[in-house]
Amino acid sequence: MSSTVPAVRRKRPAKPQFTQTILVLEAFVVLFATLVVHGLRTYPTGPVWAVGGGLVVLLLVASGWVGRPGGYVVGWVLQGWLLAASLLAPAGARDLTVITVVVFVALWAVALRLGGRIDRERAEYDAAHPADAAP
Repeated sequence: MSSTVPAVRRKRPAKPQFTQTILVLEAFVVLFATLVVHGLRTYPTGPVWAVGGGLVVLLLVASGWVGRPGGYVVGWVLQGWLLAASLLAPAGARDLTVITVVVFVALWAVALRLGGRIDRERAEYDAAHPADAAP
């Protein structure tokens, strides 16, 4: 007679999970901001979609790179590019755009910090409680 122990799923690391979420949310916000700038017709259509669409694609691709070597650096570079792009927004929308980007940069920094802390605490707990660890 064998006893069946429920399988414990290995937890995904928090840091990549948090940072991926931030990058994907940023991609949606950039997409909607690009639609707004396109609708305002203050810039030619080609450059608006080249910058906005390019940033959306880069953010989505970078969300898959986090957790790999250099992935978080790419995320920081994209945060800088987003700030630069927000400064190019039309005058009426520039303040709100810059504030939104600053909020996302802060969320990115918090995701890196808290995600790393959660992963360290999980590792410490697993080391202290080997019987509770997943097989």
